[in-house]
Amino acid sequence: MAGRILVGTCSWTDRALVGSGWYPAGRRDAEGRIGYYAERFGVVEVDASYYALPGERNSRLWVERTPDGFVFDVKAFSLLTGHPTREAVMPGGLPADARNPAVLDEVWARFADGIEPIRAAGRLGCVLFQFPPWFRPGARAETFLTECAVRTDGWPVAVEFRHPAWWGERPATEALLARLGFSAVAVDMTQTLPFSIPPATPVTSPRLSVVRFHGRSAAWGTGSKEDRFRHDYSPAELAEWTPRLHALAAQVDELHVLFNNCCGDSAVRAAELMSSILPGSPATIDHEN
Repeated sequence: MAGRILVGTCSWTDRALVGSGWYPAGRRDAEGRIGYYAERFGVVEVDASYYALPGERNSRLWVERTPDGFVFDVKAFSLLTGHPTREAVMPGGLPADARNPAVLDEVWARFADGIEPIRAAGRLGCVLFQFPPWFRPGARAETFLTECAVRTDGWPVAVEFRHPAWWGERPATEALLARLGFSAVAVDMTQTLPFSIPPATPVTSPRLSVVRFHGRSAAWGTGSKEDRFRHDYSPAELAEWTPRLHALAAQVDELHVLFNNCCGDSAVRAAELMSSILPGSPATIDHEN
């Protein structure tokens, strides 16, 4: 079974990254940044779509400005995963009320329209549903996930849980995600906190597996954004994951390895380091099992 490994980061427009100097002079405008990034990596996560609904124009430009084979993982809008959402980012003056069926229908429709250019071009790696720490296993959560599956029929979907109980009940969680056709997201983070997510690597869809590296800051969940993500991965820390990544890739068509330690240029440097540790080209790796 062939498995393609794509390495990248969870943002390419983060203000701290742009200010770090990683982008060279002449490549710091919108077109230059995505082009420069795509020359070095094969996948990127669109995190702006969590904070505001994506627009068709931007999606079309991203496709036009990146080479064939480059893919986008798009993070689901905050309202769709039960996160607090500011009224200011809601379309057309709609209230940020996920309990209102008319609001929910409109937001889903606009999200779908916004990512359509990426999906139509065959460049949608997945839609990432990252659920909040208070989203815990149970009948209500299962109903919510089932409704998401209906809404996303035909899309590649990956799910990241932030409540550790999901992987405390691993067989049931794996069975649920597999039944819904969702890919499980594995995470790397500090293991010193009561709410730390274990580094489980389940495969729940033969199409895709995703691993997100959040850094190993002890301020996760409590500190500022910089405090939460401030971590520079060492070669030894990344080498721990090499056997797991190859084991995942042997079971799926594609594996996305994404770095979310977006503090300065830490994420891109970690992605570059991971690419050098894994055999093959730095952006995409094909191997036969």
